[in-house]
Amino acid sequence: MTTLIAITGLGVLCLLLEILNVRKAIIPIALLGLAACLGLAWADFGTTASFYNDMVVTDKFGMGFAMLFIVLTMFLVAMASDFYQDQPSRISDYVSLKIFLLSGSVAMVTFGNMAMFFLGIEVLSIALYVLAASDRLNVKSNEAGMKYFLMGAFASGIILFGIALIYGATGSFNIAEIFELSKSELIPQWFYIGLVMMVIGMLFKVAAVPFHFWAPDVYEGSPTLTTATMSTLAKVTAMAALYKLIAGLNAEPWLGLDWVLGTVCVASMLLGNFMALRQDNVKRMLAFSGISHAGIMLMALFTPGYSASSLLYYAVAYSFSGIAAFAVILYVCKNQKDEHIINFDGLAKNNPLMAGVLACSLLSMAGIPIFAGFFAKFMLFNQTIEAGYLAIVLVAVITSIVSVGYYFRLILAMYTRQPSQAQRPAPAVLQAVALVSILAVVAFGVYPEWLTGLL
Repeated sequence: MTTLIAITGLGVLCLLLEILNVRKAIIPIALLGLAACLGLAWADFGTTASFYNDMVVTDKFGMGFAMLFIVLTMFLVAMASDFYQDQPSRISDYVSLKIFLLSGSVAMVTFGNMAMFFLGIEVLSIALYVLAASDRLNVKSNEAGMKYFLMGAFASGIILFGIALIYGATGSFNIAEIFELSKSELIPQWFYIGLVMMVIGMLFKVAAVPFHFWAPDVYEGSPTLTTATMSTLAKVTAMAALYKLIAGLNAEPWLGLDWVLGTVCVASMLLGNFMALRQDNVKRMLAFSGISHAGIMLMALFTPGYSASSLLYYAVAYSFSGIAAFAVILYVCKNQKDEHIINFDGLAKNNPLMAGVLACSLLSMAGIPIFAGFFAKFMLFNQTIEAGYLAIVLVAVITSIVSVGYYFRLILAMYTRQPSQAQRPAPAVLQAVALVSILAVVAFGVYPEWLTGLL
């Protein structure tokens, strides 16, 4: 609970620093504050406690993911110094929005009450709506913000309707009480309808098929740093919250996971990878790639309560690879009108370091050893096979091979083509974020036990 309060206080402090006219100190203070919040989360890790009548419950699962979210926010805030350097008067708004978004993310994995769960969703979503439309003079950004707001509002409404039905069936918002009441044979039928509605709403948040249609347009139109936030922090937050929701509400026995989530997994992997093959815009390609990765992460839901470590490991591998990739995209496309793949031609000649980082991040996403992405897929595939879903794993393996095609298309552009123009020197902060994140991907690939034994 102290972690959540500290994060919220840090967001307010960033706004106050703007009032005090000390803009240059906002990002350093935000990074120091996030480091302190990471220390608080680590102090709470390994202990289970509840606060305010179980509104917030801190346990290994919640604090483990909270630490991941804080690290991702540190990367995003650090990259903001270069991305927003032409808009110094708004830096406090952008940084504080990312920190408030983080507070929503932490609430979504530490909730013990449905009211706190929905509050976390809304805090995260509203911050993303504003960030998506923050480039006011760009029509695509305005379109992205409007699309995301409308679709997100409908999804939030569906989730809220589901919560209302569950409350009507059980008379409680408390997750532990609902879990016990769900075992009764006298539970009303609308309890199951409420659970279905909540799962549908959360599948929208993770951009899984058939609720994915907003993602490509929103990812492409949003400012690149906002796209990085959606692709990494927001996606893994929604996936962790969905996992906790299904495990906490005892949804597994009745949901028919072998049909419902199996179909969603297969459809997400097929559509995401095959549509990514056709994309020339790198952000749009990564949007479809994210849909396929959402399908893979959904495999953890076949065994809720037993695959938390695998989900955390995959979330770390995917999000750190995404951060590294977007650090390079921010560097390459800083003064470009779009993120077309042609902008990456000959990057290896202009900047071998950044080209190598992007190549490594794409190889990790494709599932190539020795990167963490390979072992993350291996662990989830192995658990899914043991659960009896071999056919889904076969589809996942085939589509992972397909993904090599569009990842290597970008790698070949960097290493086999001549540069179309000279590149500016890479900012030190982007190089640092890219290096730290990709080195973490390699380290967790070589020593997966650093993460797999946490939860």
